Amino acid sequence: MVATNSEDLPSKVIVHPLVLLSVVDHFNRIAKGVSGDNLRVVGVLLGHATKGYVEVSNSYAVPFEEDPKDPNSWFLDHDYAETMRAMFKKINAKEKVVGWYHSGPKLRESDLQINDIFKRYIPDPVLVVVDVQPEDVGIPTKAYFAIEEISDDGSAAKKAFKHVSSEIGAEEAEEIGVDHLLRDVKDETAGSLSTRVTYQLNSLRGLKSRLANIQLHLQKKLDENKPVNPQIVSNLQQIFNLLPTLTIKDNASTFSSKANDEYLIIYISAVIRSVIALHDLIDNKIENRQREVERDRPSDSDAKLTDEAKAAKAGSEAGGKDSSSGSKKDATKS
Repeated sequence: MVATNSEDLPSKVIVHPLVLLSVVDHFNRIAKGVSGDNLRVVGVLLGHATKGYVEVSNSYAVPFEEDPKDPNSWFLDHDYAETMRAMFKKINAKEKVVGWYHSGPKLRESDLQINDIFKRYIPDPVLVVVDVQPEDVGIPTKAYFAIEEISDDGSAAKKAFKHVSSEIGAEEAEEIGVDHLLRDVKDETAGSLSTRVTYQLNSLRGLKSRLANIQLHLQKKLDENKPVNPQIVSNLQQIFNLLPTLTIKDNASTFSSKANDEYLIIYISAVIRSVIALHDLIDNKIENRQREVERDRPSDSDAKLTDEAKAAKAGSEAGGKDSSSGSKKDATKS
């Protein structure tokens, strides 16, 4: 197979966080909670394309319906998409239509047909599949361009999607906005150390999944006895070249010392955090005990009333004794 137009296509797609938030909001409003796993949402991507990469800075949703049983039965509101494009052009003329998106999580048979509609705006529209419910750790976007493949046997050319690398990029203002949004999501009780460890753990999980994919791909090529893509082998060789050579004794001891120092810091931090938590627990118990004692102890007003009641009782008893002694005297005189 030889691609006819893959040489002129951009090799990278940069997606801004605003686009991801818009896609997730679109999915939650339309498709979340609706019965059926094949329901997806579709929208238009705005930005600018230069030689080498496409930068997607904005997006808007488009009404879309399809029959999950029939891939050729679908509806896209062209009038709505055209009206929204004209309105966005009035707000920011620099943002142009660069492609479209859907919530995937995988490609569908009708994607090539939908992609042909967006060729009226741009010759090579980019398709960004956004996984709104990711199960694996990593970038939730996959970018594709439609190409034509010509067979060596002289048959008709076939259209197919070519995968290109995608990354998440943002300007300074967007980074500040994302930080403010993440403040409501982050656990404020967790310290900076635990947050860093969590991030590193997630990164290691993502690295593990990618290494598993590489192993699966190479093993599949060996089992099927097929030639390996030279570009993939070159990338793997670059990865291996970046790894440190631990067979050298000095390098191994240096890495071991560095790792032991970091583990010691983590251990001491965990011990200190546990001691502080126990100290706070003891303080809470002391405060609760003091509150119980103060609650059971009578107040000053109650003590005053009790003293007055005792004095009144003593006075009444003394008056009773006086009256009884007086009656006895009267009886004696009589």
